[in-house]
Amino acid sequence: MISANNVTYRVGKKALFEDVNIKFTEGNCYGLIGANGAGKSTFLKILSGVLETTNGDISITPGQRMSVLEQDHFKYDDCVVLDTVIAGNQHLYDVMKEKEAIYAKEDFSDEDGIRASELEAEFAEMDGWEADSNAASLLNGLGIDTSLHYSLVGDLDGNQKVKVLLARALFGNPDILLLDEPTNHLDLDAIAWLEEFLINFENTVIVVSHDRYFLNKVCTHTADIDYGKIQLYAGNYDFWYESSQLLIKQMKEANKKKEEKIKELQEFISRFSANASKSKQATSRKRALEKIELDEIKPSSRKYPYIDFRPDREIGNEVLTVEGLTKTINGEKVLDNISFILGRNDKVAFVGGNELAKTTLFKILTGEMEPDSGNYKWGVTTSLAYFPKDSTEEFNNDYTITDWLMGYSPVKDITYVRGFLGRMLFAGEDGVKKVKVLSGGEKVRCLLSKMMISGANCLVLDEPTNHLDMEAITSLNNGLIKFPGVELFSCHDHQFVETTANRIMEILPNGSLIDKITTYDEYLASDEMARKRTIFTANREDDEE
Repeated sequence: MISANNVTYRVGKKALFEDVNIKFTEGNCYGLIGANGAGKSTFLKILSGVLETTNGDISITPGQRMSVLEQDHFKYDDCVVLDTVIAGNQHLYDVMKEKEAIYAKEDFSDEDGIRASELEAEFAEMDGWEADSNAASLLNGLGIDTSLHYSLVGDLDGNQKVKVLLARALFGNPDILLLDEPTNHLDLDAIAWLEEFLINFENTVIVVSHDRYFLNKVCTHTADIDYGKIQLYAGNYDFWYESSQLLIKQMKEANKKKEEKIKELQEFISRFSANASKSKQATSRKRALEKIELDEIKPSSRKYPYIDFRPDREIGNEVLTVEGLTKTINGEKVLDNISFILGRNDKVAFVGGNELAKTTLFKILTGEMEPDSGNYKWGVTTSLAYFPKDSTEEFNNDYTITDWLMGYSPVKDITYVRGFLGRMLFAGEDGVKKVKVLSGGEKVRCLLSKMMISGANCLVLDEPTNHLDMEAITSLNNGLIKFPGVELFSCHDHQFVETTANRIMEILPNGSLIDKITTYDEYLASDEMARKRTIFTANREDDEE
């Protein structure tokens, strides 16, 4: 068990948390939720001891081991992948290395033999003989092929490094597991594997995530951070939302009844306070009036942007024809003879673990990259708006937010432009901030403003939910659901994909394409998906042999 006892944490004069009391017990998974800036990651750092409390303390059941998902993707670049995972249980790793060092000695003394015997007993007690296979199982489950287990972490790409850090955190059955955004940069298969792992995990888990489907799948409890307090609810994210909304509704209804009673008492007092025969009754009602207290209903600190894509013109029947697109990057064929035709009602989710292939296809279709062979043709009525996965160059300038968006606006009017920024929660002085100093979430909201102001009838979005909080993801999700045009997008948020897409395309590791007119859940349950997994599992085994 881990608990916070009267915890207060101040940044300067501002209290981020004040007098927080909460217990996290064994066998439960707690989803820690709240608006951006509410302090979710900070609270995890307080629990892990990275940050010290201003007042109060954190207590952990003696002898329990805590494991934390680290955020520095370059920390272990010089380490072997498998060793990095096993070192997630530092004591086990230290015992293993000390044991190996003793056996490597040329002069093996009696003292060495005694120490080795002690280490062997401790090693066996910690299930050390299964360490390699357990670590490999975690890596394979997350999609890190066996051929990479003895590579250096620095030789892996960014998404693979994230998976290694996650496997490190999960390794060795920790008593307390702290996970800050564990689904970031994971493909949907890896997220599904992690969901099953956490569902079956028997110890304490505290997780921060913006993935609503993930929280609903794994969480037994929800801890809501709002205005420096943490309110604990039994149940997953949807249960929290329904419960919190019901509580607010009940408080409003109770206040309404109290207000009606207050008005009734005030009218009686006003009418009869000067009447001698009614004076006792008026005095009695004054006392009753003084006892009535309205419930304080604080508005939530959460803010929802208003995302509404309105095309300037209706899209025609001919949208996009793709024929035989092929592309090789750094010797790897990422697209192999890709062909498909889009209709005016298509909302296509590109799914699967081939991240480079999806981004490459989007870059080709938006004119940022040329294919090696094949061609594509957009219909004459289509107009494109593109959300790139990497927008570094877009914001590498000295423009203010207002000036930056003005450059893309068909209407050169500052009030018009600020209206779009206001919808995306850029209010007042925010408009004069330089775009190059914006946070990741602010940059995403700027790009979405650019897409809205364009009036495009075809949207291409490459991982648009990265860096967004739950409220912005919900707003974007709703905006795409009601958008009357065509959509091509990739996203790792299960609920986002399921509720938005009516067509699923998966680019397989060999660069070929599966194309199904279906929902995402139906696709996952389909025979095609099962065959695809069987084929590529067999191919991997053949390659290893």
